[in-house]
Amino acid sequence: MRKIADYDVSGKKILVRVDFNCPIKNGKIIGDTRIRAHASTIKNLSDRGARVIVLAHQGQKERDDFLALEQHAKILHQIIKKDVLFVDDVIGEEAKKAILGLKDGQILVLDNVRNLHCETHHPHAEGEIVHHLSVLADYFVLDALSVAHRNHSSIVGFSKKIPCFAGEILAGELEAVDKIKKASDVTFIFGGSKVDESFTVMKKWLSQGRAKEVLLGGALAVLMLHAAGHNVGESKEYLVASGLETKVKEAKELLDKFNGKIILPSDVGLSINMERHEGDVDKIIKGQIWDIGDKTIAHYVSIINNSKYIVMNGPAGVYELDDFGKGTQKILEAIANSDAFSLLGGGHTISAIERFGIDKNHFNYVSLSGKALIEYLCGKELPGLVALDENEKKLVVRS
Repeated sequence: MRKIADYDVSGKKILVRVDFNCPIKNGKIIGDTRIRAHASTIKNLSDRGARVIVLAHQGQKERDDFLALEQHAKILHQIIKKDVLFVDDVIGEEAKKAILGLKDGQILVLDNVRNLHCETHHPHAEGEIVHHLSVLADYFVLDALSVAHRNHSSIVGFSKKIPCFAGEILAGELEAVDKIKKASDVTFIFGGSKVDESFTVMKKWLSQGRAKEVLLGGALAVLMLHAAGHNVGESKEYLVASGLETKVKEAKELLDKFNGKIILPSDVGLSINMERHEGDVDKIIKGQIWDIGDKTIAHYVSIINNSKYIVMNGPAGVYELDDFGKGTQKILEAIANSDAFSLLGGGHTISAIERFGIDKNHFNYVSLSGKALIEYLCGKELPGLVALDENEKKLVVRS
């Protein structure tokens, strides 16, 4: 896969598809992790004399997190200490004028690509964005594994028109994930509520005998405890309300098939009137399961300390609350201090790392991806990566 770092970009107009999708509260960005990550690629291209045109999305239409990218452009400016232009347009005359007016080293952020109907409604099709922007640009760079699983125009459409490349962040993520994909005896740690993705990994890696153990926390652990016949207290209501109750049969089948490889909490942190109470899983009467318990933490840390490879996706509990962040924090600290090759992914995992002040450099790689990371680990072809590969075979880069 061609990497943009290996090519001369001076004077080239380069479309860079990044993942600027940030957590939003009351119309304001409250976490800029993804912008900070992609800032390195954008700044590097600018420093090398490229004319950088940033393509990104924020949220989904009809949701509160669907916003223009003006805030993102301002944050990018603050991070890289360079001027960043912004236009509230993607393919119209204002956007085209701004692109044509760029000078070497300048950076332009176009508005939310999901303003365009073609972006999400015409998979595989060229779409307006490709029709209008491919004639203005020299190269296209995909810099985010976290969007590579989507068949959207701004991700796959340019591959038939102009030379395409992997950016620094995407290349780094693929290198880290490929190292895990070639490994055996991998310890997986799954939390959060992304049940389908976690089940997919368990089935594939446990069936192949390449997963050492799978440690569970979060809503996933609640579901599996319920499937194993434990009383989960008032968390049963959450399973029903969230639709996870429908996954009980599949959860039981997994536990039966891979007995001893899927590790469930032996004790938990219960929320009773918003206060933490420790409880063994065989003795839960009331309260909601909001964290793993002290004995489980010690057990998980012991397994982590004896692991060669670790993949973590999702927190072990309601880490945003001080009383219920213990499990997530202790697991992250153990991974950070272990000798294992570690790959961590998912938005909540990243937020937890930041909340607990853990240096990301203590992990081998912290991926911006959640679902896409899991799909790639399971060998699924991601449309964005397929498009890059096909482009490399067909379109020659000319100086």
